[in-house]
Amino acid sequence: MSFLTVSNISKNQLGVPVVKDISFTVDKFQKVAIAGETGSGKSTLLKMIGGFAQPDAGKVSFEDVRVEGPLEVLIPGQPGIAYLSQHFELRNNYRVEEILSYNNKLTEDSATELYELCQISHLLKRKTDQLSGGEKQRIALARLLVTAPRLLLLDEPFSNLDLIHKNKLKEVIHDISENLDITCMLISHDPLDILSWADEVLIMKDGEIVQKGTPREVYGRPVNEYVAGLLGTYNLFSPAKAKKFAGLQGVETNGKNLFLRPESLMLVQENESAVKGKVKHIRFYGSFYETAVTIAKDTVLIRTAKSDVKKGDTVFLSVHPDEVWYL
Repeated sequence: MSFLTVSNISKNQLGVPVVKDISFTVDKFQKVAIAGETGSGKSTLLKMIGGFAQPDAGKVSFEDVRVEGPLEVLIPGQPGIAYLSQHFELRNNYRVEEILSYNNKLTEDSATELYELCQISHLLKRKTDQLSGGEKQRIALARLLVTAPRLLLLDEPFSNLDLIHKNKLKEVIHDISENLDITCMLISHDPLDILSWADEVLIMKDGEIVQKGTPREVYGRPVNEYVAGLLGTYNLFSPAKAKKFAGLQGVETNGKNLFLRPESLMLVQENESAVKGKVKHIRFYGSFYETAVTIAKDTVLIRTAKSDVKKGDTVFLSVHPDEVWYL
């Protein structure tokens, strides 16, 4: 049996379809990320999986039990599923340890281990109005985990966090996935949040899943420009313009648009097959350089760890053959 099965689920809001006939399964302990532009239906889908939104059609089954919506139960939410909303709240003027104790189903040792995983052990004696936004987020997460859920749903957990707290929460979610007997699903707009974490990525647009695959598949072999752009910078050349790269290993002139991520291109020494261009500009992003190269009026973006070229230089390009894709 599948741990979680979503079968032909649909949802309308004010007469407008926001989730359209979606089906997929999730295996136990699998890490699944859902990505998509604002308004693509991600949060609505996650709420229906958790039992916090009523589907108009279809069914969600969790451990072979149908998930009932809020119109069917007195208190919304499916036993065994924990859902962390973007708009979580903690009661004011309570100590953190009080907040966590109310629903705790863990032994003292297990709870202590969980608090260490969530990096909140040092916060237990503080009151909730003495916490930063990132600390509150981790405590809200721990408050769900002490109920010993088997499925954890995270709706945009990294939104509105500064880089330090965002990276700390990423570390916490990674540790939770690796160390606890729990299956995780999360939503995020940022590809850096999901590509390094997920086992499988679902890409949504206009209420539908337009691509499903591993992080490498959806990033390196997107089905269309929407998926390509959602996951990062890319180069796309029409069949006519792709002919400029026809001499490079791995590139074919097959009548399709040539798709290359910036890191799929490289600067090389002059040779017979290399493509000649001129550096338009160079931008430094901390961990990499992005170099724009003009080739016969077209601009190509190249991403490298180091750069020893400057604006106006003549350069030669090649590609990593196994990273060539067509749309």
